[in-house]
Amino acid sequence: MTALDLSSPVAVVGTGTMGQGIAQVALVAGHPVRLYDAAPGRADAAAEAIGARLDRLVEKDRLTSAERDAARARLQPAGNLTDLADCVLVVEAVLEELDVKQRLFRDLEDIVEDDCLLATNTSSLSVTAIGGALRNPGRLVGLHFFNPAPLLPLVEVVSGFATDVTSATRAYETARAWGKTPVACADTPGFIVNRIARPFYAEAFAVYEAQAADPATIDAILRESGGLRMGAFELTDLIGQDVNESVTHSVWQSFFQDVRFAPSLAQRRLVESGRLGRKTGHGWYDYAADAERSEPHTAEKAQAPAYVVVEGDLGPASELLALIREAGIQVREDEEDHGTRLVLPSGGQLVLADGQTSVEFRDVVYFDLALDYRKATRIALSASQDTAPQTLSEAVGLFQALGKDVSVIGDVPGMVVARTVARIVDLAHDAVAKGVATEEDIDTAMRLGVNYPLGPFEWSRRLGRSWACSLLDDLHQRDPSGRYAPSLALYRHAYASEKREGTS
Repeated sequence: MTALDLSSPVAVVGTGTMGQGIAQVALVAGHPVRLYDAAPGRADAAAEAIGARLDRLVEKDRLTSAERDAARARLQPAGNLTDLADCVLVVEAVLEELDVKQRLFRDLEDIVEDDCLLATNTSSLSVTAIGGALRNPGRLVGLHFFNPAPLLPLVEVVSGFATDVTSATRAYETARAWGKTPVACADTPGFIVNRIARPFYAEAFAVYEAQAADPATIDAILRESGGLRMGAFELTDLIGQDVNESVTHSVWQSFFQDVRFAPSLAQRRLVESGRLGRKTGHGWYDYAADAERSEPHTAEKAQAPAYVVVEGDLGPASELLALIREAGIQVREDEEDHGTRLVLPSGGQLVLADGQTSVEFRDVVYFDLALDYRKATRIALSASQDTAPQTLSEAVGLFQALGKDVSVIGDVPGMVVARTVARIVDLAHDAVAKGVATEEDIDTAMRLGVNYPLGPFEWSRRLGRSWACSLLDDLHQRDPSGRYAPSLALYRHAYASEKREGTS
């Protein structure tokens, strides 16, 4: 099954930001495009706005004047739905209300030809439920673009329970012909990105609710240690707290209030207060012109230890040993395997976040996971009230000697980056096991849809097959609500690895 012929007209119903963006994508690809909106005058205004954006593309040398003129000639506002009768594809981008979408597609069924492909850009509703109102639900498919549609490459191609394979394949190939990167997924709450990305927000909010760190510090850790482009607090301020919470709540409800997707009470209070982020001038951060900039907590300068003793294999943090040596700090190796840790001159231990807490042990400081310990500019440490001040000081001084800023947070299991990555990896394995998408498509979706530095399965391979399961199992013991219980899919993945290694 091939992509739709570029000479065939396509239509976009709904002319808000997303509708205009999708129309522009189809237009620049070469299709004649019809724009329809139920509100009088909206389609004409949208056509003018798209024309202005085409002008800007010419100014930026991304389109020639001839290409712009040809595209403008192909763009046509439609006064009635009946004007879409000869379209081979109709994409809706109207209100996120099930009855509104169902009514629209029922009307379209009486207008367009039987082989016309119908597509919904819904991000939160069930494609299956939308199609359930149609005589022929097999031709309805989800085409979930990301905003802004002309710039972001990802398109989730969603097959509802009744979607024909030919319809999904044609939609997939058409998205690719439009210059997008399509990924195929089943009709599940949140599809790929909005399902698997929930822990990125949820775990940051949970650390904040535990009073372990403030938003600026958590954001800095996610960026400067985790390699994320933005932290959870600044990103939700950009998205809009009401929008982000609405998606979270929708996914949670759709999964029958599964605790793994539970919304944040702190975010609920923020929405209730009207502090919705940048668009209202205040969210987690204050955006007033005279507001004082929120800075992350950064530890004062401390003396680096003269040496460290390494016991066992540091696993994902093993590259730290080379950095420590390069900083002129002696690394001594203990031939007896006592665990996976660094021992400081004071006798205290420095351990990679593992889902346990510092208070459980004598004189232990935990350090967080980093995407790349050499490139990371900040490292988070956690300690309990019982940790010896000298041990914490030596730990701070060690990482400062490696050129890192250090943030000391509260004694929360799994810290910030480690627990976030572990939960994302878990949800990704669970999604594959339940037929939502392939490993490759999930990695692609998370990199392109939310700019993650690595896809969940790339993280998993880098960290080791049992790393995420082990950390979540420890977290689950400390919070038995079920939020951190490893999925059966992740457990099988880790156990199969251990079994093979044990018999090799």
